[in-house]
Amino acid sequence: MTERARAGTVVLGAGNLSMGDDGLGLAVLRRLREGWTLPPEVELAEGGIWGMTLLPLVEDARRLIVVDAITAGGQPGDPVELGREDLPTRYATRLSPHQVDLRDVFALATLRGTMPGEAVALGLEPLACDWGTELSPVVAAGVDAVASRVVTRLEAWGHAVRPRAVA
Repeated sequence: MTERARAGTVVLGAGNLSMGDDGLGLAVLRRLREGWTLPPEVELAEGGIWGMTLLPLVEDARRLIVVDAITAGGQPGDPVELGREDLPTRYATRLSPHQVDLRDVFALATLRGTMPGEAVALGLEPLACDWGTELSPVVAAGVDAVASRVVTRLEAWGHAVRPRAVA
């Protein structure tokens, strides 16, 4: 396999806006767009539920931050951080071959040797990922904190991130 030219840093907001707290990643991306000026080498990408179509985006990133509701066994609203070594890289068990999620993308990128060298998942423990277009109050209250954690990670990776001036 030939080495690809790697892009900068991708912040991938994952989730489904129609499934309650599962929309956290997309809500955080919105907050980042509204509140921060990011350098051109940082791409904010709405992953939604796009499945395997996200593979080129993941493979082309030099660094990757995934923002999502993450079930890790804590209390609803608890912050969750998974380092690269903790990201799920095994194919998910599915009811249908049409169900593809980020685990499948990470598994294939790992198998192909194209997973970004630096990757982290940031999020919150969800209360409810069920039909509904609103985040639960406990998860909605944590959106700013997750956005701040993304900014902190971007700055640690050397990106110049500035808050937007309030008009």
